[in-house]
Amino acid sequence: MPISFPIGSIPAALALALLVARLPLPKSVQRAVNVLKSPFEAFIPLEEAEISLRGEGDATVNDPATRSAAPLWRTVVLSWVALLESLIWLGIACYRIIVAHDIDALELSEALAISASWLYAALKPILVPTPTVPYGLFLLYTAHLAVATVFLASPLYDYNVDDRTLPPTWGLIALASNITLILLLLTVVVHMPLAVPRVGVRKEDIGVSVSPEEYTSLWKWLTFDWVRPLVQRGRRSTLNEEDVWNLSPTMRARVVFAKFQQIQQTSIVYRLWRANSQDFLMDFILTWTTVVCNYAGPFFLKKILSAIEDGPRESLSRAFVFACLSFLAHVLKGESELQHLWYGRRAATRLRTELQAAIYEKALKRKDYSGVVPKDKQGSDTSADNKDGEKPKAGAGIGKIVNLMSSDVERIVTISQILFYIYSAPFEIALGAVFLYELLGWSAFSGFIAFVLAFPVSRWLTQRAVRMRRDLSAAQDKRASAVNELIGAVRFIKFFAWEGRWINRVMEARKNELYWIRRGRINVLLFHALYVLSPVLITLISFFTYVALGNQLNVSTAFTALALYAMIRDPMNIIPIWLLQIADTTVALRRIETYLNEDEVDGGVSSLEEAGDTVAAQRGLAIIEGTFKWNEVEQSPEVVTAQARDHIESTNEGTGETDVQSNPDLSTTGDHDFRLRDIDVTFPEGKLTLITGPTACGKTALLMALLGEMTILSGRISLPKDTSKIDSDGLVHAISYASQSPWLRHQSIKDNILFGHILDQKRYEAVVEACALKPDFEILEDGDATEIGAGGISLSGGQKARVALARAVYAPTKYVLLDDPLSAVDSHTARHIFERLLCGPVLQGRTVLLVTHHVSLVLPGANYVVRLSDGRIDLKGTVEDLRSQGVLDEVWRDIPDTEDVTVEKTEEDLAKEAEQELVGDVKSDDGNASDRKKPRTLVEEEHREAGSVKWHIYQTYLTASSYWTWAVILLLIALNQVLSISEKLWIKVWGEAYPLHQSNIAAFSLQDSKHQTVIGFGPSMTNAIARIPAIHALTAHISRWPDAQQHPMYYIGIYAAISLGTAFVDVGFVVTQLIGSLRASRLLFERLLVTVVRATMRWHDVTPQGRILNRFTKDMDTVDSSLAQSMLSMNIALGGFLAAVLAVTVFFPVFLIPAALLGFIYFHLAVGYLNTGRDLRRMESNSRSPIFSGFQELLQGIVTVRAFSAERRFLQEFLEKMDLTTKMWYAFWMTNRWLSFNFDLLGASAVFVTTLLSLTQYVSAGVAGLCITSAMTFSDRIYWACRYWTALELDLNSVERVVEYLDVPQEPPAFIESNRPPAYWPSSHTSGTMLSVEDLVVKYARDLPPVLHGISFSLKPGERVGLLGRTGSGKSTLAMSLLRFVDPVSGRIVIDGIDISTIGLHDLRSRITFIPQDAALFSGTLRENLDPFNEHSDEECTDVLHRVHMISKSAYNSRVPSRRASVDGTEAEAPVASGDLSPEGTTIVDRKTAVNLETQVSSGGANFSQGQRQLIALARAMLRRSSMIILDEATSSIDFDTDEKIQQTIREEFGGALLLTVAHRLRTVIDYDRLIVLDNGRIAEFDTPYALIKKEDGIFRHMCLRSGMFAELETMAKGSAE
Repeated sequence: MPISFPIGSIPAALALALLVARLPLPKSVQRAVNVLKSPFEAFIPLEEAEISLRGEGDATVNDPATRSAAPLWRTVVLSWVALLESLIWLGIACYRIIVAHDIDALELSEALAISASWLYAALKPILVPTPTVPYGLFLLYTAHLAVATVFLASPLYDYNVDDRTLPPTWGLIALASNITLILLLLTVVVHMPLAVPRVGVRKEDIGVSVSPEEYTSLWKWLTFDWVRPLVQRGRRSTLNEEDVWNLSPTMRARVVFAKFQQIQQTSIVYRLWRANSQDFLMDFILTWTTVVCNYAGPFFLKKILSAIEDGPRESLSRAFVFACLSFLAHVLKGESELQHLWYGRRAATRLRTELQAAIYEKALKRKDYSGVVPKDKQGSDTSADNKDGEKPKAGAGIGKIVNLMSSDVERIVTISQILFYIYSAPFEIALGAVFLYELLGWSAFSGFIAFVLAFPVSRWLTQRAVRMRRDLSAAQDKRASAVNELIGAVRFIKFFAWEGRWINRVMEARKNELYWIRRGRINVLLFHALYVLSPVLITLISFFTYVALGNQLNVSTAFTALALYAMIRDPMNIIPIWLLQIADTTVALRRIETYLNEDEVDGGVSSLEEAGDTVAAQRGLAIIEGTFKWNEVEQSPEVVTAQARDHIESTNEGTGETDVQSNPDLSTTGDHDFRLRDIDVTFPEGKLTLITGPTACGKTALLMALLGEMTILSGRISLPKDTSKIDSDGLVHAISYASQSPWLRHQSIKDNILFGHILDQKRYEAVVEACALKPDFEILEDGDATEIGAGGISLSGGQKARVALARAVYAPTKYVLLDDPLSAVDSHTARHIFERLLCGPVLQGRTVLLVTHHVSLVLPGANYVVRLSDGRIDLKGTVEDLRSQGVLDEVWRDIPDTEDVTVEKTEEDLAKEAEQELVGDVKSDDGNASDRKKPRTLVEEEHREAGSVKWHIYQTYLTASSYWTWAVILLLIALNQVLSISEKLWIKVWGEAYPLHQSNIAAFSLQDSKHQTVIGFGPSMTNAIARIPAIHALTAHISRWPDAQQHPMYYIGIYAAISLGTAFVDVGFVVTQLIGSLRASRLLFERLLVTVVRATMRWHDVTPQGRILNRFTKDMDTVDSSLAQSMLSMNIALGGFLAAVLAVTVFFPVFLIPAALLGFIYFHLAVGYLNTGRDLRRMESNSRSPIFSGFQELLQGIVTVRAFSAERRFLQEFLEKMDLTTKMWYAFWMTNRWLSFNFDLLGASAVFVTTLLSLTQYVSAGVAGLCITSAMTFSDRIYWACRYWTALELDLNSVERVVEYLDVPQEPPAFIESNRPPAYWPSSHTSGTMLSVEDLVVKYARDLPPVLHGISFSLKPGERVGLLGRTGSGKSTLAMSLLRFVDPVSGRIVIDGIDISTIGLHDLRSRITFIPQDAALFSGTLRENLDPFNEHSDEECTDVLHRVHMISKSAYNSRVPSRRASVDGTEAEAPVASGDLSPEGTTIVDRKTAVNLETQVSSGGANFSQGQRQLIALARAMLRRSSMIILDEATSSIDFDTDEKIQQTIREEFGGALLLTVAHRLRTVIDYDRLIVLDNGRIAEFDTPYALIKKEDGIFRHMCLRSGMFAELETMAKGSAE
């Protein structure tokens, strides 16, 4: 094999290129080079990432002394061996000059060039020593190895083929030694590390807790052997979190996101490109390399078979060379595919981190739209809306934001990691077209007419898919919001027995979602039909043209063409399919970009931003001439104009009262265009400011405006938020805040109070005592270590309020904002907080703003007073100034005229005496601190299955999708295999039907394993099948069929029928799979929803909402999308694998010997991968739940987080959670890449061994083709069967998690048909006892101590009974027991003669009205909230709103459910002339925020104040007109004037009903018939209020004494008794 090209110059040219690359370039050229290089540069260099993680100020990071030096032995070996090589080649050149007679200039220059390249290799390690891989030397050694191999192989080839003499033995030894030395150098280099950790990383930790990815050797990187230790761990045992090493520093969320933030661009696509350009470009280049190597395999295979067909020894020698090249092509294909897929996965990993972190960070800075009513719920239908309907809507709610982080981000991540299909497809088509042209000539391209005709259809389907994806996303958002709302308010829904109603509501949203899923699937089905039919039509048209031109379509031509068309079928059809995927991704990108571009709070409000002009600490805490409105989504001018025009037309059609609420399109907040107007106030430094006013006057809004959470229309605020500034008292110039509805985290009580601040034990104990939490800690088994559920669900309302208060007070901030913390506590606790906290040392010298209705209690300690009315300050000043002006009495409205200062002082003395008497009962907590056991865990770790997926999981899904579905699918798959065999046999018959046919089986082999048929039969195998006797007899009969040359259309027609039949069968099982998957999606979701809603409240208390929502989002998305496809693909792959095994066994039994060895290795690798991958995906699913639960928790408490300036800490916690779930996800895909590469090597080995066997046994080309294609099919099918099985098990992990929640503890049945209570039950006309509680003992769980101990009492119809006791005494537990939220351990509860344990829950709860302290409202209209079952008229609903003083008398008299607004938002007719209190004393909200039945309610009622929500809950109860009412602090957030009027309404409305009221305000229940006082779960006192207040040393008497209103309460109790 003579070589004319001086290949020895290749290493020299490479060495010269390496030298030139180090030379300095002119600046202009350098700039151009830098521009070209920039996309290829690493986004995050390892050194930069290590510095970022360890801190920029860490001097040891950049200290050269901490960096490892290159080992001396390595430098010596590399240098001396290279020098030896250089000298040897120089000696060879000299020898040729001196000895040779005829000097061959080519050989001489070649030897000198090789010597020079080795000299460069010798000097490089000395001059530039490096402890890491010298990639230049590695390339140089590789080039030398290739040249040395050619030098040795060339004479051996010439000896075998041309019978030339071999070189001398010493020459062969020298050539072999050359290769040995080069291999030695390569061995040294490939075992050098890719990088050396800077400092702080122990070598023994690499591969254990530190990822070896960056620090592994080059050899382990090229083979991905660095992943093997993780697979070995997973094979031996079940993996845990600590068994998986951490992410590489360059992949850590903190590092990636910090770098991502530095890219300043509004376009999210541009930012993602800048951050991942290297990965995308390398993926592109390596993908093309993979395609070339992939097509090189079949090319060499064809050459091998052609050489075998020729027969002589020369041809066989060439075949051996081609076999080696084919093996090398397979290995290179596996390596390039490994690397390009790694770059794709790294890009996907970083994309996920970048997008999810960006969404989270945006949530920390965006305006709070929690009170915004979505436009689609306002009925907007303007033309402008329709024009703008293509664009995603801003003002995303919680459900949509969670969807953005889960579904939309995952969609983008998915497309990024399979983007290579797009840019590899054109290249594959081009290569295939070249082969086809060589085979069929121009006829090959006639078939492409079908592709051209299909393109417009594909484009139409793509556009249709984009619209469907947008509508599906909107439907998914609505379903997610509905589920989120349901899970968040499940307790309240159970109170009213509305489970069925809400299940139907969510299922309606789910039905709409499934409708769009179904339409999308049908669209995908049309795509699939196009995908299947296009290649069939292309083949038919090409064959028809080829035959019509007079050519003979013999067997070799037909099978080769079929193979090539099969190879280009995938890339041709991938283009429209992935265009569809890109369109879906575009929708997701737009949705995320719209969210990221939403308005943010003003600078200085968020600690992540710099202070702006309108928000800055200019003069302490102040508002300067400010006007504010609630945040709303700004609309484009076109939309506003269109809405205004439509509104003018509508207002001209009639008359009536007008307000903004009736035309919600004028403001996206719809019904709450409330404004604070003309606010100009500076709060005194270091003093207590009292903020008061009637319900819904704007007290909370004032605090929100101060916190920067409202939109500033004019003026500015002074907001001191400089956490770096600390005064002399150690107080930070920052704010702490306690909201009216306490927001608590799923942590221990202590962690909630500390809220990330350092523990100061002395200060902590002082705060706990001042907030009256010490007695609660003594009652709670685990004290302040007690874990509380999400939102503090395991605490009472008073406890939650005081924990939130303690958090605000403990924070070392100078400014403390408290929003009505006293409303949720009883009177004596309120006085304790006033005296010990508000007037105590903890708040001394701090600026405190207190919103409260307890004016009489707090005013004596206040320095400044602000009173609001209808959004304006109508009174402000210091207490002394207001007293001197004689206007203080207006503020002190709730103190009776009969009281004077002397009485106050007397009561204060009595209160102190009472406190001294009780102080002895309070035990110190210090003595038991050391003996306290480990705190009980409220929320257990999320359960994780171990081992393979159990059969009952498969059974659950198969049952849900119907066994018949899968029976039909299996039948169709079998039919598909039969048709595929028939297609191959008919092609063979067709080719043999020509008069002079010459079957060329060698051509069959061109089909690549990647494009095998479903059953795995290659064309050569089909030819072998024809040798079976039965088949042979059939083919003998075929000879009597028409001549193919004279009747070509006969054969084309039958072939067309078979091909189209195969295509339609293919479409058929996809249709069947679609039907089954939709059925499974609907049934599993419904079962999950019903089970979760019907679960016990204890289960809801101990299960974080994030875990539940994860089942309804991520897991159900998997069931909806990929699960059925995974199962279908697995069945197809297994069918192909079994067929391949059968074929190998029957037609090539010799291959079973290497196949057995290969099968054992395959099994060993697959088991390790399956076990490891399963554990990793399960841990990923479990670690993902805290991300979403924490994110939802943040969205609910974003105002509190921003107020505390805690955004950076929350962001850091999120990034740490991201790292945990990402390392599981990334580790799984790395094990997948490891498996893929090893399977590629095994497949290449199988083909190589089979080729060698074929060559050594001198078999025919047909048998050789059969052997080789069988080996390809066998290896290919094993790999894909393993891949699909793994994918199926991973998808079934979602079913596994859903099934886990199908078996949660359930409440008793809603109905017991055999024991339904009468329709009139419970009757207020019952004579005797209405409610009887007998020896009631209650526990929350079996392992918990009793909460109620032997409670017994009986109540009569029409009685009004108060339920009192300090926080934690069991009041709410007793009330909940009456509704069977907790079943008694012993004892019973009888209502109107029926034991409530004997009837269904719906029958019980629907007959009793329970009004909790935290009233829940749902998205929709106010009428839908009052009367969700539409059982009452509009007049009745309006009437109850009036009775609870939600609407004015004039509005009530008008009886107009909805009114129109004018264009500018002002009212046509104002119902009330003034914004002040009406003459009747009714609380009237601002004229522009007047409510009616059509007023929109946002999710959770966030667009109403806490007091308004309680009023609406009372109105809802009045509509039910139950005979038994339970009120649990139902008016705690309402001002005293309105409370008195509501109490009067309650007396009138519920006169004949049994009224049981849990109250903290003693004045609320002082005129009741009887009072029950609980203490530590026991009835301590039970009598009339007057009798109890007269009882010496009584608990109730002490409550009254400590309330500060003893004389008034005594007078009221006496009057009631008389």
